[in-house]
Amino acid sequence: VPVRNFGAILSPADWQDLAERLTAAGTDFVIEPHTRFKGEAGEQSTMFFLDPSGNALEFKAFADDALVFAP
Repeated sequence: VPVRNFGAILSPADWQDLAERLTAAGTDFVIEPHTRFKGEAGEQSTMFFLDPSGNALEFKAFADDALVFAP
């Protein structure tokens, strides 16, 4: 996971749509779109790719938004 990154949290539906569009466009992902912690309290879908300047961008969606800042 790139330590320095800009992150945005999307709704699960918007995240899925973005992941599909980026994949179809041939985006070179640092971390491919996937769901981690499946079935656990912190379940989240995430993906990382670089912008044209080389900055790491993270887009994620949580199964439960109430757990965004949970430890």
